[in-house]
Amino acid sequence: MSVRRRYQLELTSGSPQNTESLGRSLGQLLRAGDVICLSGDLGAGKTIYSRGIGAGWGAAAPLTSPTFNLVHEHRRAIDDACLFHIDCYRVSGPGDVDSIGLDDILDSTATALLEWPERIRTVLPSARLWIDIIDGGGSQRYFVFQACGDRYVRLLARYRQLIGRKCRHSGSVNS
Repeated sequence: MSVRRRYQLELTSGSPQNTESLGRSLGQLLRAGDVICLSGDLGAGKTIYSRGIGAGWGAAAPLTSPTFNLVHEHRRAIDDACLFHIDCYRVSGPGDVDSIGLDDILDSTATALLEWPERIRTVLPSARLWIDIIDGGGSQRYFVFQACGDRYVRLLARYRQLIGRKCRHSGSVNS
């Protein structure tokens, strides 16, 4: 599958509460089959942002770091939809994806939220939303969103509209 359209958005967050709120806004927009990739150093805010995504999506329980279990499955009470929160930190590479059932997850109608996706980049679908989170010191976090594919270009455009003036942001379109 070729990914024709790309869209980039950059955001800044000044607090963990703002980071979680930004995640909550994205979570409200997710639908079955979406693939969201969160990349960033240890302590960058991936799990805080994920917790917001889960809350906005409607997860029955708060998202926590799945580092030791690798995969947490979350359900939504209103429709029993599924969100898989996957942590690839302990995955040594693409050859280990069978151990976490990634193919089954990506082939399902579940939403997939991956932390440390760069460790398995070559086995991920080309159409996805990739988010780099950069620790700017203190509580400052920088987000760089790369939407790859029509679905994610539309998702990111709707996200930008939804967050409105919650934080400083700039966007650019790359064809």
